[in-house]
Amino acid sequence: MVKVGIVGASGYTGAELLRLCAQHPQVEVVVATGDSQAGTLASVLYPSLAGAYPNLVFDEFSAERFAGLDVVFLGVPHEAALEIAPQLVDKVGCVIDLSAAYRLKDSSLYPTWYGFEHTQPELLQRAVYGLPELYRSELVGARLIATPGCYVTAASLALTPLVKSGIVAAEGIIVDAASGVSGAGRALKHTSLFSTVDEDFTAYGLLDHRHTPEIEQVTGAQVLFTPHLAPMNRGILATCYARPNGAAPTTASLLAAIATFYRNEPFMVVRPQVPSTKATLGTNCVHITARYDERTGYVMVLAALDNIAKGASGGAVQAMNVALGIEETLGLNSVGVYP
Repeated sequence: MVKVGIVGASGYTGAELLRLCAQHPQVEVVVATGDSQAGTLASVLYPSLAGAYPNLVFDEFSAERFAGLDVVFLGVPHEAALEIAPQLVDKVGCVIDLSAAYRLKDSSLYPTWYGFEHTQPELLQRAVYGLPELYRSELVGARLIATPGCYVTAASLALTPLVKSGIVAAEGIIVDAASGVSGAGRALKHTSLFSTVDEDFTAYGLLDHRHTPEIEQVTGAQVLFTPHLAPMNRGILATCYARPNGAAPTTASLLAAIATFYRNEPFMVVRPQVPSTKATLGTNCVHITARYDERTGYVMVLAALDNIAKGASGGAVQAMNVALGIEETLGLNSVGVYP
């Protein structure tokens, strides 16, 4: 069995990690910390976990508790991960960080986009980007993995096949994406209160959302990214617009190019039908479609996913499976919860 620890298990991504680990046949959760909920039964905070973890109590973080484990997930804020990761790397088999602390390879970008100086250039260079569909070979045997942002997962998987193949131009790409409220985390905030979110739909992070440089790093394209908050619990729908590079494609040729790029990927669903966030609920799948508009000359690619599953914890478990040489789909769902 793979011995797993979770730092920050009391947050939404931590709770999702616990859910996925419970259904993983080769994983055993040994330690789960949540400093703000230390001493609390996981099943009290999250009754959905009661069947699998009736006696699990959240602990306070101590690096010694994790020593020697096979995998440790970090579900904590960026600067907390920056402090904790050096205490664990090379003392455990693999550290998988769900924050952005080790995502951007250019450390000089952190003050601008995240508001802090990156103090660990060596670890930053060692970190492997945790998106198996694009970085599978690099993930094998990785000791430090930086999992992608939720918006980044959707936009990058939608755009990369067309950018890398030269079908669309790598400049002037627009990504218009909406996320469920869970993307803001469990902490109490005015912007995520029911009375604030219900019956509302709003854009935020105009021109300066921190996922912008990450999308550009993965796709190799220049991107104008605008996120929106939708009145739903989970899900991301990203609509991406790009100009053709050279001869105009067709809708059929776009779908064929994306389907060919992902032909061996277990969690990529490419089809003509319009993606729906609810179709991905609880799964590790990304649903994608594409169109070419002859009237305006634009290529349009849409991607839907569950922001807490594939966009965070599910993607992290998938990366763990690849890193450890385990069957990649173990512990992960391909069929959504519906209705």
